Order: sequence, then C-alpha cells, then structure tokens
Amino acid sequence: MTFAQRPNATVPSKKYLGLGVLAGILILALLIHIGLGSALNISPLKVLQSLLEGPNGHGTDHFVVWTLRLPRAIGCVVVGMLLAGAGSAFQAIFRNPLADPYILGTSSGAAVGGVVSIIIGLSWAWDGLSTPAFAFAGGMGSLILVLAIARRRGSVESNRLLLAGVLVGALLSALMALCLYLAGQDTNQVTRWLLGSVDPMFWGRIGVMTAVLLICGTWLIARSRILNSLAMGEDASSRLGVNVKRVRFEVLLAGALMTSAAVGSTGIIPFVGLAAPHISRRTLGVDWRFSLPGSMLIGAIILLFSDALGSRIVSDGLPVGVVTALLGAPVLISVLGKSG
Repeated sequence: MTFAQRPNATVPSKKYLGLGVLAGILILALLIHIGLGSALNISPLKVLQSLLEGPNGHGTDHFVVWTLRLPRAIGCVVVGMLLAGAGSAFQAIFRNPLADPYILGTSSGAAVGGVVSIIIGLSWAWDGLSTPAFAFAGGMGSLILVLAIARRRGSVESNRLLLAGVLVGALLSALMALCLYLAGQDTNQVTRWLLGSVDPMFWGRIGVMTAVLLICGTWLIARSRILNSLAMGEDASSRLGVNVKRVRFEVLLAGALMTSAAVGSTGIIPFVGLAAPHISRRTLGVDWRFSLPGSMLIGAIILLFSDALGSRIVSDGLPVGVVTALLGAPVLISVLGKSG
C-alpha cells in the first residue's frame, strides 16, 4: 500500500467494522492482560466483574485488579496509542514509511531529561511525575533545536528536518552516555527505564499521558483529511488550499508532545510507532481517517501483548521495550513483504 494512492471518496462500512473489531480485540487484550500474573491468574470474566464493581469493591481479586494491575494495563494502552498515533502522523507528513515517533530526536531529548532526573535522585518526587516532567522538557527542547537547525531562509524542508533530527538525536544520545559515565553510580534503574518499562505506573502519570492523548490525538484525527492530502505530496496539498507549512508544524508539535509524554513515563519503547501504522494501513487501507485511529488501537494491542509476554518470560519481568524490539522487526518485515 503506497502513499501515492488517493483514498476513496466513499467510506465503506467495512472500515467502520474493522475499527469496531480492533476495539473489541483491545478490550479483550486489556482483560487478559489484567488477569495474567506470576502468582495469581484471574479469568477475563472475573476481571470484568471486578471492574464493573468499581474501586470500592472487596476481595482479593478486586484488590489485585484495581490496585496492582489496572494502572499498568491502562498505561500500556495509553502509551501504545501515543506512539502509534505520532508514528502514523509522521509517516503522512514525511511521506516516508520508515518514519517513526523518534525520527526527530525527540526521544533522545526526553531520554536525557529523564536520565538527569533519575541521576539527581528526583525520580520519585512530585508523586512520580518528576521524571516525565524532565523528559517532557528535554523532548520539547530537542524539537526546538531540530527546527532551528532545519530552518533555511525562513522555511523548513522535510529533508533538512529529517537530517537535523538524526544529527540532534545522535548528539543527545552521546550527551546521555556522558551523563551516565559521569554519574559514577549504579545505573540499573536508569538502564531499565531506558529499555522501556511500564512498571511502576502511577495514576498521575496516566492522567498526564491521557490528557496529551485526548488533546493531540483528537487534533490529529480531526486533521486526517489533511493528512491524506499531505501523504500525496505538498504540491497537491497546496492546490487543495492547505497551508502546508502551518499544518506540518502543528503535526510535528502534536507528535512531539505525544512522544515526549510516552518516553517520559516509560522510557524508549521501539517499533510500536513504526509497526502499528503499517499494520493499520494493511488492514484498513491508506485513508488516514481510518488508518490513524486504527494505528492507535493496534499500538495499544501490541503493547498489552508485549508486556504480558515480557512478564511471563522471566520471573522479575522483562522490560516491554526489549519484547517489542525482539518481536517488532520480524513482524514489520513480514508486513512489508506482504505489501510488496
């Protein structure tokens, strides 16, 4: 499926059905994820019953569901949607199937901010929100730097933007390595965070990520028709009356905000933002009105499945970023092979 294809003017009902099926799979995956555990397994039906009882229910199952497992599961859903939504939008504006949420170096800036907060001992401050706050600031700072480097004669070209993102990402990765070296302390906590982990997950972090998802994700979905035109080329978009420069900046800002919020809360989780849009376009077609929300649903499903699998591989739990890296490349190769 190529970006040059023009989406159908009519909306087949099967695409709405496809989104409904993905939503149903997501709900089932959420119930299964909450029910799985190293010491206690709870059936999806009992999980659903505990959720319907509300937070004031009683019993061991209810305590495990609401206190121990629900925040982690919801965190997987929100992070998966953030990364997949940003990746899908970036692939549209860059017209590049290899674009992902980390292409602008935002993840490296967020990682530097998160590492600094952990090294100076603030990872648990502000009810666990200090690391996301530092990471968010680092991600936004890296975006500003990338835009400043890419700007030429008052305009920003896509190729220069991509190159600036690669350069800034490499620079910030080196800075992060230097910070770890100069810290001179046990870096296990930092390493686990950088590998991508949804454990521990706090309701405060979930609230911040959800707010970013609702604002930025809703904005991207509302602009899905414009993303369709951008995916066909900037000249075609301009002829349709689209202010390409403004829309591209707004999409970059929304995607960077979503990426920074995800990385700040869980570290760097690879392949979700790259693979989910490909799977969605393969399933629902190239029309971003459907492939963008479909990407978000698929990203959440992938992260739930990967986290559940990681918790089963080793007793202490494997960081979800390691699982997505191990599974993401073969899945993406398979999808690209079938689409070719």
